[in-house]
Amino acid sequence: MRIAKQDIPVRMNVPGAVARQKTDFGDTTGYGKISGEYFSLGSGTDIAPLLKGLENDLCQSPHWGYLLQGELTVTYADGKDERIAGGDLFYWPPGHSVKVGEDAEVILFSPQHEHGEVIDHMLRRMAG
Repeated sequence: MRIAKQDIPVRMNVPGAVARQKTDFGDTTGYGKISGEYFSLGSGTDIAPLLKGLENDLCQSPHWGYLLQGELTVTYADGKDERIAGGDLFYWPPGHSVKVGEDAEVILFSPQHEHGEVIDHMLRRMAG
């Protein structure tokens, strides 16, 4: 699920401050501590080969985040693709893969245990 800034409902608009809030933007029930993550990803990067061996060969950690710049395509377990553009907020449920269309700067918030396991798996795949 992605949402552009201008599509996030305005909850408060007063001189000097605008507050926007998208409610029901994912669920953290059952997860422990959350990690804050910053990724710099080059155009053409496709993490799918690094996810081989995980359940359904997909990342099994949910993520909440913001794409500072660039463009990503997220593919979900049901085969649907979603384009994420600079300035978008997003939620990716477990069961996804990511391909970078344009150099990207990404901020993620993820359950640290689950995403740590995925990152460790990716590192092992890169080590051969």
